[in-house]
Amino acid sequence: MEVDDEGAVRDAALGRIEGEAAEGGLPEDERAHAETAVTEDTAEALAYLVDPFDLVSEVPGIELTQASWSTESIDYDPDSPEWDLGEDDGEEDFDDEEPTRAG
Repeated sequence: MEVDDEGAVRDAALGRIEGEAAEGGLPEDERAHAETAVTEDTAEALAYLVDPFDLVSEVPGIELTQASWSTESIDYDPDSPEWDLGEDDGEEDFDDEEPTRAG
């Protein structure tokens, strides 16, 4: 996932924290900890907005046992040949190969 506006992600997470606190679902000490975490780390802000369980709970055969988030800031230039999508991503294109037949 690419985040173009870290401030917007942070603000959305802070808004959700504020909403939960206003509803009485978040004690003050937890609120302060959550606000600090989402302010200092974009991954924490994203994790506060996106529940990994919700992402896969409807997929048959999938049981989420653990989830984690991490972020890395990079300099991205979409016009650079170094950023050719699909290159060196570990995936191979098998569309041109003959199908394997069992026999």
